[in-house]
Amino acid sequence: MTGSVPPLFPPSDAQYGPADLTLTPAGEPPTLRADAARNRTRLLEAASQLMSCCGATDLTMEAVATAAGVGKGTVFRRFGDRTGLLIALLDHREQQLQAAFLSGPPPLGPDAPPVERLHAFGPAVIKHERDHHELILAARTDPVRNYVVPAARLRLTHVTMLLRRANAEGDAELLAHTLLGYLDTALVHHLVVDRGMPLERLEAGWHDLVARLTTGGDTAA
Repeated sequence: MTGSVPPLFPPSDAQYGPADLTLTPAGEPPTLRADAARNRTRLLEAASQLMSCCGATDLTMEAVATAAGVGKGTVFRRFGDRTGLLIALLDHREQQLQAAFLSGPPPLGPDAPPVERLHAFGPAVIKHERDHHELILAARTDPVRNYVVPAARLRLTHVTMLLRRANAEGDAELLAHTLLGYLDTALVHHLVVDRGMPLERLEAGWHDLVARLTTGGDTAA
């Protein structure tokens, strides 16, 4: 999720489509040599096993190297630093979410009207952030980086697109930032864990926000 990303869509809706939203895996070129791909998979499997037993806080490059039976330098060359490793671990799970809203079935996927897709997007992301909050928060070492990684840019582009298609009033990109702020991992974790709010309440709040922004908008797919 650290590779190049497409720019946000222009105001015209004519160019919108699933192909415009495609991303390659985190920090990797479109294809890897077979041996490089195997090594990357081996390292991520080792890191996942360590995560399961010790959590993200104690996950180190050295521990991953030991678990995978390779030198520490191999791990650094593949992922750059600990943050790069954590982001790579998130990548597969993020790609599953991306596949659901880019090409999955309705109401989240492209065969549903834009307003319905917006309503479905929030609960899907809330559940994703709750399930992976420890890993996501551990990867947050640079506040600015949270907004520029491809996964974040893709979400922003997607929500902006749906708001424009729904003819929401106002600056669609800034409205998309506002909606995505509601889905922030730290906020979801705070509300669910610290405040004890049920997910149903957060989902209801999302539906209320979407309804306020899209009332009277075009609901055609």
